Amino acid sequence: MDNTRRNVLKSLAAVAGLPTLWTGAYAAAAEKTAAELVLQNATSTGQVPGIVAGVTNSKETIFTAAHGLRGLGETLPITNDTVFYIASMTKPLTSVAAMQLVEQGKIQLDEHIGKYLPELANLKILEGYNSDGTPKLRPAKTQVTLRHLLTHTSGFAYDIWDESILKYYKVAGLPPLSGGTKKALEIPLVFEPGTNWKYGPSLDWTGVLIETVSGLRLGQYLERNVTGPIGMKDTAFFIRPDMRERLSKMHSRQNDGKLSVIPFEYKQDPDEESGGAGLYSTTPDYLKFMRMILNKGRVNGMQILSAQTVTEHLSKNAMGDIRVKKLKTAIPFLSNDAEFFPGVEKTWSTGFMINEAQAFTGRSAGSLAWAGLANTYFWIDPKKDVAGVAMMQLLPFADKTSLDIFYDFEKSVYSSLN
Repeated sequence: MDNTRRNVLKSLAAVAGLPTLWTGAYAAAAEKTAAELVLQNATSTGQVPGIVAGVTNSKETIFTAAHGLRGLGETLPITNDTVFYIASMTKPLTSVAAMQLVEQGKIQLDEHIGKYLPELANLKILEGYNSDGTPKLRPAKTQVTLRHLLTHTSGFAYDIWDESILKYYKVAGLPPLSGGTKKALEIPLVFEPGTNWKYGPSLDWTGVLIETVSGLRLGQYLERNVTGPIGMKDTAFFIRPDMRERLSKMHSRQNDGKLSVIPFEYKQDPDEESGGAGLYSTTPDYLKFMRMILNKGRVNGMQILSAQTVTEHLSKNAMGDIRVKKLKTAIPFLSNDAEFFPGVEKTWSTGFMINEAQAFTGRSAGSLAWAGLANTYFWIDPKKDVAGVAMMQLLPFADKTSLDIFYDFEKSVYSSLN
């Protein structure tokens, strides 16, 4: 791009009020304008109250932007360091922690977890309900392994996306998972381990396993071995006072499409810190985590996970012929039906969903990704050395408006690489 055209585009960006935040090799004004316009339009038109997004390669953060407010009715603008509830974006960090213990020989991917957690030694499978409403249960024939837990092939299912488990919580009088007690995890399986894929609290059990093997609270283990070495200073289960000052409000999308602020906070100081959904974080922090993955486990001069573990376990299908399936909602307030890139085969590694063919956004086949319940999304593309994240804060999950914003943002990133 010649200097004259670059200067014209910079002027246009300035007139539009667009921050200049692209750096390094990606600093062309046309590129930053496309990404900024996606985010600015999302908030200026009221599609979402606020959004923070960022992009990194293996060397550095190359783009960050924040648009909108921290919540409807707020006067403070959302900022790059705004704190979000990232829900299931906790899972990849827990997976990294578990794989560290595998590398150390303290646990193995394919051994029976009942060896460490007696609660998982004699699991039952839910086969339906009797006429009187009591559950039909039979002993599982297969023992659950860490691989099953990390790939969501264990048979555990979330009540949000499984009506039979939703009913079981009511019949058994179990507390909700958000209450942070181990009692909430004491549910039956919905299929034999290793025979199917179902999204559920497997990573919560992984967190319990990490605590048992390491002798540390999950948050302590992560801070010492994952978030601390990476430099994720604003990622924690407990919302510190300085984090609370930067906390985004939570919203709900009503049937008419309008948004409203709702009270929401994941259990603070719980009995069991949720390895599946308990963390709060920021966009800059999560960019650091993704950059560590792009660098095959290396960060700040340290190798917190071996390159072989990253490439052979975290970045490759770890569940064979089983495939990721569409999530069918059982609690519409919390989630819509959800599937990323329908028609594209998706598998699961020991930490991430993998799209096995190129996505319409430009995401390469073999890229890693997942999301959080409150519409936070990320992807990591090792082939093109790029990763991106977009954080919003509203329910239900897979909100069409929010997902379209994320996809448009992702497409703008890939258009800048071409």
